[in-house]
Amino acid sequence: MNDVSTASLEVSGLAFAYPDGHQALFGVDFSIARGERVALLGPNGAGKTTLVLHLNGILGGGTGTVTVAGLPVGKRHMSEIRQRVGIVFQDPDDQLFMPTVREDVAFGPAAAGLKGPALEKRVHTALDLVGMADFADRPPHHLSFGQRRRVAVATVLAMEPEILVLDEPSSNLDPASRRELADILRSLDVTVLMVTHDLPYALELCPRSLILSDGVIAADGPTATLLGDEALMRAHRLELPFGFDPGVVPTGA
Repeated sequence: MNDVSTASLEVSGLAFAYPDGHQALFGVDFSIARGERVALLGPNGAGKTTLVLHLNGILGGGTGTVTVAGLPVGKRHMSEIRQRVGIVFQDPDDQLFMPTVREDVAFGPAAAGLKGPALEKRVHTALDLVGMADFADRPPHHLSFGQRRRVAVATVLAMEPEILVLDEPSSNLDPASRRELADILRSLDVTVLMVTHDLPYALELCPRSLILSDGVIAADGPTATLLGDEALMRAHRLELPFGFDPGVVPTGA
């Protein structure tokens, strides 16, 4: 690990157009300090997914820079970047493909060369962090959706990432599973970037939010302040649930 003064994530002047000419990002700038939990908010089509896919080099070829723990994202450091930036996709079934939970969680570290007792310990630690240690020998497809999402988080934690990026982590979860996942995310000692449409969840978990709109960062500040700014919310097509008051909810400090 680098010293604490190094930002976990630094994005500077990031612009990107797809081959069909659609420009998704127009110069994105932000920095996230080690251990911060930050929500990335914005309407559909704002460029959130495009931005996330730049963080570990799945997408590249645009202009600007992305730096993870002091390392520039690019071909030279790709394997280390992929280990440091763990992305948990919206559908856990995109990440779970082995016969058992244990094998799914072991897959990444084993591919990186870990084996024997060190691998077992890594798997157990990751499952323990998400409260799924008792399910190690179960087939993932026998688990509930909420349990599968927690195992998907464990597959990423097993790589001991610097940054955990979550794409719509609360989607399709029942209220109890949603709360359990929130408790887990609060307890983790990693930097978290959470892409979400679930504004109450962002408020509960992330003291700071970024609003990405039309390919640029339109706002960056305390989550409660941004959600309480009605003109800002309306301008970027963000809507709070009916009757929800961001001023009276304990935030994820």
